[in-house]
Amino acid sequence: MRSPTSTGTSQAWAALGADASLLDRVSYGGPSGGLPARLPVMELARSTVAVCSLAAAELTSVRTGRPVPRVRVDDEAVATAFLSDRLVRLDGRAWSTFAPLSRFWRASDGWVRTHANYPHHRARLLAALGVSGDAREDVAHSVAGAIAERTAREVEETVYAAGGLAVAARGPEEWAGSEQGVLVAGQPLLTTARIDDAPGRVLGDAALPCAGLRVLDLTRVLAGPVATRTLALLGADVLRIDAPQLPESQEAHNDTGMGKRSTTLDLGDATDRRIFEELLREADVVVIGYRPGALDRFGLAPDTLAERRPGLVIAQLSAWGRYGPWHERRGFDSLVQVATGIAELEGSADAPGALPAQALDHGTGYLLAAAVLRALTEQQRTGGSQLVRSALTQTAHWLVHGLASAPGGEGGFDAGRRLTETDSPMGRLRYALPPVSYEGGPVDWGRPPGVWGRDAPVWIGV
Repeated sequence: MRSPTSTGTSQAWAALGADASLLDRVSYGGPSGGLPARLPVMELARSTVAVCSLAAAELTSVRTGRPVPRVRVDDEAVATAFLSDRLVRLDGRAWSTFAPLSRFWRASDGWVRTHANYPHHRARLLAALGVSGDAREDVAHSVAGAIAERTAREVEETVYAAGGLAVAARGPEEWAGSEQGVLVAGQPLLTTARIDDAPGRVLGDAALPCAGLRVLDLTRVLAGPVATRTLALLGADVLRIDAPQLPESQEAHNDTGMGKRSTTLDLGDATDRRIFEELLREADVVVIGYRPGALDRFGLAPDTLAERRPGLVIAQLSAWGRYGPWHERRGFDSLVQVATGIAELEGSADAPGALPAQALDHGTGYLLAAAVLRALTEQQRTGGSQLVRSALTQTAHWLVHGLASAPGGEGGFDAGRRLTETDSPMGRLRYALPPVSYEGGPVDWGRPPGVWGRDAPVWIGV
């Protein structure tokens, strides 16, 4: 077993505003080697899981009145969990995490990465580039030709203006000198705040830290669902809500829907809106993963939420941050890697590279879950509605500039040791076991994912 100290864990725990004396409850071990990279990806992974586990242990102590349980972070479990979206299988079948048009392309002066996993993003990309998308055409060839005729920045601006996703590859220095990069560098890893004096819900004695809590999950791939999947592991009733006009990938839900239920509501429809308001009145936590301001018209800004449901814990996640010229842009882990210089640092002279996992997504997800758990702990002490915020770019900045490489564990990495199977409504599901662990804590989710969007929009027991 390695030393019970980690610079990354200490940094993240401090960012959460937590008691540093609790860090001696954490130890590390297990075989590593599952996330090889030039940047300290394994340290990011183990640190984010460590603080999430410790925050769960702390809240358990608050609810039971017993000492904070010990936490052991296992590198093999952590690495496997960070690869969960690539390791999930349904009846033995794998799925591709990236669609054919989600990739790097060579522009006239550099590289561009696009994201077109969802049909509406694919359509907007093709429209912006003037490519028809006719099934009889070689669409990838046409996209390559259209991008090759433009500069990388021209492709970025043209596609974003059309509502699509494309980002020009930048070096770390170029990003650091940009307006958005300067603003990101000035932000903490995450932020937490008490936004009013409303009394928080008093949590009774319970074996699981989130037992009896109700979480509205308004997130999409991948960081937000990882956070809410973790809250479900810890006992929360998590109800994911999506708009019916924005269908989700069932394959993605097979990974991130563990322990949760899923329904669809159109907040622009009067009947669905009433149902949502009824759910909100009984909610304890709301997690929002859409672009900043995208849901404000539905009364989902933090201050408005807190007025309608005093004592709420509100968690907000964004790709680029809630500030600066990029704050309204859509974004995903792969695009943040390209913009912030990570792709260049992990690449070669011939082409950009990528991290060995969607580590910004997974790491930010565990950080966000940790922030929610700490907000619940602070709420027991001081009350008040609580607001926590995180961004993929802030996690990226921490990875590039804040973390130092740490030694790995002993022995070889074998993801198979941290995989298990269960029956689900879709078939036989293989999935990664949760890495969040503490003495007496849960070792698996209480239920498999279901068919996306098919659950009733009600809380369990109502």
